[in-house]
Amino acid sequence: MTLTDLADGLGRSVGWLSQVERDISTPTTDDLSAMALLLDVSISSFVQTSTNAAESGMIVRAHARRPIGSRAPGLVEELLSPDLTDDFEVVHSSFAPGAALMSYQARQTQEIGYITAGRFHLWIDGTMFQLGKGDSFRLRGEPFRWANPYAEICDIIWVISPPVY
Repeated sequence: MTLTDLADGLGRSVGWLSQVERDISTPTTDDLSAMALLLDVSISSFVQTSTNAAESGMIVRAHARRPIGSRAPGLVEELLSPDLTDDFEVVHSSFAPGAALMSYQARQTQEIGYITAGRFHLWIDGTMFQLGKGDSFRLRGEPFRWANPYAEICDIIWVISPPVY
């Protein structure tokens, strides 16, 4: 999304967005809500969660992770990276029993996933793979979908480049 697209969606000027980026203007709560909706992220993505200034930008405490992602039913995603300023992001995804993404999606990214708990079905470009704890996979822009047809939660750590959330 370009700055112009975001400004149009907010009913604001590109100049105002530029001022927000440079900490010259401060968006209202309504502005942040609208931005979050347009960018498909949570409002907490815009808020610094570290209470310790020395940790800011370097440490993410378990209780202070930012919720992110598509918010598909049965899927909870949290940003493990301190922020989205790197060439990649690290995400923890927790897939509830029975959760599924039924339609294929494709992203212009390179992604690595590592399953830390549970089991998972992943379809990549039409081929289904049954994965379990300790397995890993790579996506390079191919269409994919997923399902957790099992009775236990499946946890996956993703490294995604460039950041999409």
